[in-house]
Amino acid sequence: MKLWLRITLLSALLTGCNRAPSSPPQAAVEVATQQTIAASIPVGAPAIDAADNQLLQQAATLKGEGKLSDARALLEPLAAGTNTSDKTLTLLGQIDSEVILSPSPAPEKVDYTVAAGDSLGKLAKKYGTTVELIKKSNGLTRDVIRIGDRLRIYQCHFTVDVSKTANTLTVSDNGKFFKRYRVGTGQFSKTPVGQFKVTSRIENPPWYRADGQAIPYGDPQNILGTHWLGLNVPGYGIHGTWDTNSIGKQSSAGCIRLLNDDVGELYVMLPIGTPVTIHE
Repeated sequence: MKLWLRITLLSALLTGCNRAPSSPPQAAVEVATQQTIAASIPVGAPAIDAADNQLLQQAATLKGEGKLSDARALLEPLAAGTNTSDKTLTLLGQIDSEVILSPSPAPEKVDYTVAAGDSLGKLAKKYGTTVELIKKSNGLTRDVIRIGDRLRIYQCHFTVDVSKTANTLTVSDNGKFFKRYRVGTGQFSKTPVGQFKVTSRIENPPWYRADGQAIPYGDPQNILGTHWLGLNVPGYGIHGTWDTNSIGKQSSAGCIRLLNDDVGELYVMLPIGTPVTIHE
């Protein structure tokens, strides 16, 4: 990265896989954040240079202080580069998650006053988001909203990119990096390549065996994890897993699998129609 920028910043039914119908001390926050970042960096990732490392430390401090917008602004120019470090993308993804899942202000959010005839479903459709995200980010526990309620709504423009070679799923928002997840993809390159979209969203999904028998959610034989995001190609989708050792490998029968916590986050974020690109 150029010196002037551094200075400025410093200031198918089993055809694929399956089918599915008080605050701690600041020092402690910084240490925990850095440990989380370090744990997610792939072995052999290139070292980060000193200037970027200082920016990361500043962003981690701002994140720990709850200054999410400031931390985000510090890292986004770095993430727009071509050789962005894994540490930068990991920390920025953590910050973006906190921004979208909380009432924290952000340029993508609109402050909305509930009017007559409104419902969470109508608002989600209007702003291109999900009911779950509106509820989560506003601390709502029920689907009921009342005239005069104030909501802060994130206007989503998400796209998803899956790399079969790297076993990663990257979410972008309006063309900008948002967050990257480690995934498992299909053995023997069974995961299809192409342009797709999310066509179904199911919480606690059943799984259908090759003989057509439905295995309910919670049954040890059900391999779909906690959530299913179906794609417009029969039998394929994005889902969770309890087999943590399968993440980061070509390990599935064709679907894209994530840790349950990660697919749960995607389920909250991604509405029907979200574009998904899968490539080698």
